Amino acid sequence: MVEVGFIIFLFYSNLLMGEFTRANGRGKTLAFAVEDIFSFANLAIAVISGLLAYLVFDYLRKQL
Repeated sequence: MVEVGFIIFLFYSNLLMGEFTRANGRGKTLAFAVEDIFSFANLAIAVISGLLAYLVFDYLRKQL
C-alpha cells in the first residue's frame, strides 16, 4: 500500500510541476494548479499506474 501511495504521490507531484513550466505560462496560482490537476481522470490514471507498477515491481522482486 505504501508503494502504491508513493507512486501516486510522484504522479501528482509531476503534474503539479508541469503546471508551472514555461510552456503553461506565468501567473498561475497554486490554487489554480491544484484545481487543474485533481480531477477524477487524473485520480484514475494515478491509481491504475500505481497498481500496475506495484504488480511489476513485485513480480521482479520475486524473480530476483
